[in-house]
Amino acid sequence: MEHYKNCQSCGMPMKKDEQGGGTNADGTKSTMYCSHCFQNGAFTQPNITVEQMKELVKGKLKEFGFPGFLAGLFTKNIPKLERWRG
Repeated sequence: MEHYKNCQSCGMPMKKDEQGGGTNADGTKSTMYCSHCFQNGAFTQPNITVEQMKELVKGKLKEFGFPGFLAGLFTKNIPKLERWRG
């Protein structure tokens, strides 16, 4: 099983996840998604669009004190993550 360095939904570094990752349906830790995006084998926001995710993450980064241009830089690769492909 592949271990990802970043959540494949929002892009957050997995090591920054206070719960150490989301949970699969069988209760095991997800190595692909963070606890904010994935719980009990399902996305916490199943209907969110990639653009909405970018805005959400950008807002969170600004809350944590990141300047706008950096928040934009960090969110520009979200569409390339596994959740949003194809």
